[in-house]
Amino acid sequence: MNFLRISIAILAVWRFTHLLQKEDGPFDFIAHSRDLLRRTWLVGLADCFYCLSLWLAAPVALALGSTWPDRLILWPALSGAAIFINRLVESFPSPP
Repeated sequence: MNFLRISIAILAVWRFTHLLQKEDGPFDFIAHSRDLLRRTWLVGLADCFYCLSLWLAAPVALALGSTWPDRLILWPALSGAAIFINRLVESFPSPP
């Protein structure tokens, strides 16, 4: 593992989490998928950035880590970094 791969993984987890939780996507595909998800037992997943980032970080940690201890440490670390970026982005004022 190197710094560049981890940095890219962090940005990827943040980007996909943000896309799935807050954006509508092309042709409102993501918004419709989120609405369908809200009708299932996974209702909280569509509304919680923290929960969604944890689930999206899991496969990235599996792919990035070379040993099980690495993967188990990377999983919450990637999620936490995505949450940190999200809080940072949300602290800026919205454009007019």
